[in-house]
Amino acid sequence: MPLAVDWMIAIAIGIGLAAAAGFRVFLPLLVAGLAAHWGALPLADGFRWLATPEALIALASASVVEVIAYYIPGVDHLLDVLAGPAALAAGVVASASVMVDMPPGIVWPVAIIGGGGMAAVTKLSSAVLRAKTGIATLGVANPIVSTGETAGAIVIALAAVLVPVVCLIVLIVMLMWSRRRRRRRVLA
Repeated sequence: MPLAVDWMIAIAIGIGLAAAAGFRVFLPLLVAGLAAHWGALPLADGFRWLATPEALIALASASVVEVIAYYIPGVDHLLDVLAGPAALAAGVVASASVMVDMPPGIVWPVAIIGGGGMAAVTKLSSAVLRAKTGIATLGVANPIVSTGETAGAIVIALAAVLVPVVCLIVLIVMLMWSRRRRRRRVLA
């Protein structure tokens, strides 16, 4: 029984980190790397590099550049297009990295489908919001969206590491609520 609980917690952490990767590609990997570096998060064998000083410096630098770039008009929309595949990849890596002591036959399908899928949903949702906001406000409100996305990435990544099960439940509820709202709009 404890093994199943450990696996479920690892999957919850991975899915939470992947959701955060949909908002910002590098921030969740930085949070995971820092947590692992400080001994608060175990990493799977092939992913221990995330906690190395070199990786942490690279992830911190990339995070700063990414966050700043989203405040530059026009660049934010270009990043939404380019960051789509990168967010998907980051979601897969983030998910797989925390699935310690799990068989590859479980890790990779869960990381690809669950992690990549969650990152894709988050990325697509934020890109649609940015596009709608950009059109409605001629881009004036895009910095507000950028701030919300960055805050979302940080909060979700920290929640995934600190309270993974709660984070996963909140993400599922948010997905269901979002789906329900879309269905109501279609019917209206």
